[in-house]
Amino acid sequence: MMMSFSPFMTPDQSRLRRTAAQRRRRTRRRIGAVGALAIAIVAAFVVMAMGHGRTHAAHGSTTSSGSGASTASASSSADGSHRSAHTTAAALAVARSPSGLPLGKPVFALHGIDGSAPESGVVNPGFSDPPRAGMLFNLSTGQVLWARNPYVRLPIASLTKMMTALLTVESSPPDAPVLITRAAVDMPGSKVGVLPLGRHVPLESLLYGLLLPSGNDAAVALAQHVAGTVNDFVNRMNAEAAQLGMGCTRYSSPSGYYNAHNFSCVADLAMLAHVDIEQPRIAHIVRTYSAVLPFPIPGGRLYLYNNNPLLIYGYPGVTGMKTGQTEAAGRCVVATAERHGVRLGAIVLHSEDPGTQDRQLLDLGFERVYHQPPIPEAPYPPGV
Repeated sequence: MMMSFSPFMTPDQSRLRRTAAQRRRRTRRRIGAVGALAIAIVAAFVVMAMGHGRTHAAHGSTTSSGSGASTASASSSADGSHRSAHTTAAALAVARSPSGLPLGKPVFALHGIDGSAPESGVVNPGFSDPPRAGMLFNLSTGQVLWARNPYVRLPIASLTKMMTALLTVESSPPDAPVLITRAAVDMPGSKVGVLPLGRHVPLESLLYGLLLPSGNDAAVALAQHVAGTVNDFVNRMNAEAAQLGMGCTRYSSPSGYYNAHNFSCVADLAMLAHVDIEQPRIAHIVRTYSAVLPFPIPGGRLYLYNNNPLLIYGYPGVTGMKTGQTEAAGRCVVATAERHGVRLGAIVLHSEDPGTQDRQLLDLGFERVYHQPPIPEAPYPPGV
């Protein structure tokens, strides 16, 4: 085999030069490989650092929310004088209801609430004497059109009976016989008033008595029928509230007559109103102004009348729902109405004019948000 040599070098010089060139090429390849490896290692460290930063930020946010929720919950008194832990920012961090039970996912999602502002919404009612808390919302979509202190825990008086009614229809048929006990007959406050001690009465008649005149005696009789004792029924109320995702709510009685440890917020009441109105038996009763029902009393008939001011004064499209009043809770109304397929709910707590204010809220929603023509209405008397 012939070998090529440079004409200007000896064979030994040429061989030495080729050997040196080969060493330089091998050295460059090694340096290149080491450099690539170093770049890869640096890149990996950068990615890991960024991921750690994101994880730390997420944990910091969760910790902050959880701490805020804990602090707010601890500072909230039973009468709801402080903001609830169940705010928009902290809602996902709330793990338990006020009664200490695991909190489920809200069954009805509300959106459009600015939990950081005392009052917000797409409409402004401009109340001269606003309620302590309130909300106007779409019963079908959960869109909040106006809210005032939506997560503040407050006494709710007989709005408590919205949960009592829900558990009753979930547990018992309309024709179930309910025993009237001494505890039911002796219950103070608003009453059906003619419950026959020691007799059995139709459950559905008591359900009307619960929701129309807001009978505390009917609440006790139904609680004992459904759960055996009032205490066991209250435990079921709190369990149902937690399961529905009602993070502001705690019950201590089936009637709401006693305010101690019995509270909620308008956001939770909006969810409960949605659930209740989806129950056909409840929906039928709460839109009824008056009822004549079979009852084992002289004459065989029970005459009941609804105390919802929007039903009393014929608000156009009214469909319900419930009133409440105690000294601690003030006057409260949850009102629902439907016009041209739009279903709205209006809630006011501790209001001087609950019927008038709910009417104004509903009018604002139908007319300004959903652009429906106004319907002429007679003015309500002052203080309704």
